[in-house]
Amino acid sequence: MSGSAAAVMTKPAFRKVEWLKRDIDVERRADGTVVLKSRIPLQVYEEHIPASLAKWAREAPERIWLAQRGGPNREWRKVSYGDAKRIVDALTQALLDLKLEGRPVTILSGNSIEHALMTQAAMQARSPAAPVSPAYSLMSHDHLKLKYLFDLIKPAVVMVQDGPTFEKALKALDLSGVTVVHVARPCDGIKSVSFAELAATPVTADVEASIAQITPRTVGKLLFTSGSTGMPKAVINTQEMMCANAAMMMQVRPRDPSGPIPTMLDWMPWNHTMGGNAAFHPILVDGGTLYIDDGRPMPGQFEETLRNLREISPTYYANVPAGYAALAAAMEKDDALCRSFFKNLSIMAYGGARLPDDLYDRMQALAVKTTGERIVFYTGWGSTETAPTSTGTYWDTERVGLIGLPFPGVELKMVPCGSKYELRLRGVNVTPGYFGQPELTKKMFDDEGFYCIGDAGIFVDDSNPVQGIIFAGRVVEDFKLTTGTFVHVGSLRTDAIAAASPVVHDALVAGQDRAFIGLLAWPNLHACRQLVGNADLSFAEAVQHPEVIACFRRGLEAHNRECEGASSRIIARAMLMVEPPSIDGNELTDKGYINQRAGLERRAALVERLYADQPDQDVIVLK
Repeated sequence: MSGSAAAVMTKPAFRKVEWLKRDIDVERRADGTVVLKSRIPLQVYEEHIPASLAKWAREAPERIWLAQRGGPNREWRKVSYGDAKRIVDALTQALLDLKLEGRPVTILSGNSIEHALMTQAAMQARSPAAPVSPAYSLMSHDHLKLKYLFDLIKPAVVMVQDGPTFEKALKALDLSGVTVVHVARPCDGIKSVSFAELAATPVTADVEASIAQITPRTVGKLLFTSGSTGMPKAVINTQEMMCANAAMMMQVRPRDPSGPIPTMLDWMPWNHTMGGNAAFHPILVDGGTLYIDDGRPMPGQFEETLRNLREISPTYYANVPAGYAALAAAMEKDDALCRSFFKNLSIMAYGGARLPDDLYDRMQALAVKTTGERIVFYTGWGSTETAPTSTGTYWDTERVGLIGLPFPGVELKMVPCGSKYELRLRGVNVTPGYFGQPELTKKMFDDEGFYCIGDAGIFVDDSNPVQGIIFAGRVVEDFKLTTGTFVHVGSLRTDAIAAASPVVHDALVAGQDRAFIGLLAWPNLHACRQLVGNADLSFAEAVQHPEVIACFRRGLEAHNRECEGASSRIIARAMLMVEPPSIDGNELTDKGYINQRAGLERRAALVERLYADQPDQDVIVLK
C-alpha cells in the first residue's frame, strides 16, 4: 500500500449525516447542452411560511424560537413559539386595521426579534415584507437606492428599530400616506407609532380569515438584488417558492428527530436571500431555535460571535470564509470554545466565496482534536430569484469550491459556453418575475422557461456528473488579454483570494485588453493585525507593512507556480488597496459582494498604476 493511500484510509470519519441519495437524471442534447434533475420527487411542504409558526405554537408553545442579546448587560432576550404567535396575530390585526390593500411592509433596519415578528405579520396580512439593506440608509450619503426602491414598491408601512438612527434616511423619503413604526425610540419630526402599541392590538376573527386567504402564489416577500448592474430589482418571492425551497434544503439533509433541537447562531442579514430565506425558513419549518448573532466577521465585531459561541452549541453553522478564518484563529487558542462549538454540530456551511484549502484543513484539525470526528463542510448555490438555494453538496465531500447537484424539484440546464457551461434553472423555487418591471421579467427566461442566472460552471468529471459541479464565475465578467487568451474571472478571483489567505479579504481582477493579469486586493485587516501582532494597525499601515506584503507575495507566487504555463491564470502584478469598496459607487453590493466591473471603473487610476511601464513601489511585480 502506498503512503498516500494509507494516509487517506487513516483519516477520521465524518460525523454522521443522513444525506439524500444522489439519484440524478442526465439528459445530453445534440448541441452539447446538459440538463440535470433529481429522480427523487420533492417532499410535501406547507402552503405558506406562517403555517409553520402556527404549527409549532400548537405543538411546542414553550420552545424558544428566537433569541437576541439586548439591554445594558447584553443578556439573551428570548421569545417562544407560543408567545411569538400571539404577538404576530396582534401585529397582523394592526396591519389589517391600516387597510394596506396588499401594499408592502418595508423594514429598513437589520435583524431583530421585532423584524422577524413583523415579517410574519405582514405575510399573515397578505402584504409583502420588504426588508431593505440597512446600508442604503446608514452608509449611503445620497440615499439614491433607498429612494429608488421606495418609489418602486410604494410601501404602506416602514419599520425601523430605532428612529434617531434612521433619521436621515426617513427624512430623505416622501412619507405621505405611509405609517412609520419604531421599536426603540421615535424620530424627531417624523410621526410614528410604536411597535409595542401595535403588538397590543386586540385580535379579531379577521386575522384567521386573512390567513385562510393566503395561497401558494401569494407574494410573501420582496427581496432586492444587489444592484450590481444598476439599481436593485425587487424580486417577487411567493409563499410557494419559499416553502418549497425550505423543503428542498431539509430533504437533502433530513434530521434525526431524536437528536438535539435544531439550533443556529446566525448573523447573515435578512434583507439578503441567504439570511432571510435559506437560514431563517428551515429553522422555522423544523421547529428549531435561532439565536440572532449581532457579531460580524469583521475587526472589532467578531468578539460578539465568539462570546455567543461559548454559550450556544449550534447543530448547524454557516459563515463566510473570513468568518471561519477568525473562528479558527480563536479556537486554536481556546479549547473550551472548541468544545462548545463542536458539541452538537452536524454540518458547517460556507458561502460567498471559495473556502481556502488551508482553512478547511485547520477547521477539520480542530474538529478531530475536539471530537475525534471530522465535520462535513456544506455549500449550495442559487440567487435571490431562486429563493435562493437550487443546488447543494449533499454528500460527504472533502472538496471545496463545489456547488453540488440540483435539489429535488429543480432542473439545471448547462449550456456550452467556451470551456465551461452557462447555468440556467427551472423549478417551483424560481420567481415569477420582478415587481413592477415586466420588461425585465421577460428577459429573465430562455425559450424553455429556464431562468438565466448568469453564472457558469464545469463538471468535476464530465463523464460522471454525479461527482458534482464546480462554480466557474460570472459569464459576463470574463475577458480576453491582448494575446487572445480568455480569462475566467470568477474562478481566478476566488483562487487568488484563497492563495493570499489570510491577508486578503477580496479582490478585483484586471486585464481586459492588456498583455497580462493584474490584481487589486483589499486587505483583511483583522488577519493583518494578527500577523504583525498589532491590534491597532490601520488599513494604511497594513498595506505598507513588510510582513503583510511578504505574505501577500508568497501566496500569489505559490498560486503562479501551480498555474505555470497557463497564462490565463498567472497574476503578473498586484497591489493592496486602502480605500474600502463603496456602496454608493456600486462597488459593494448590499449583500457584501464585489461588483467587478464597477470596481475596475471606479479605480481606473489604480489599474493604470498596475500597468505602468515603470510601476511605482506600491505595485508588487510577480512576473
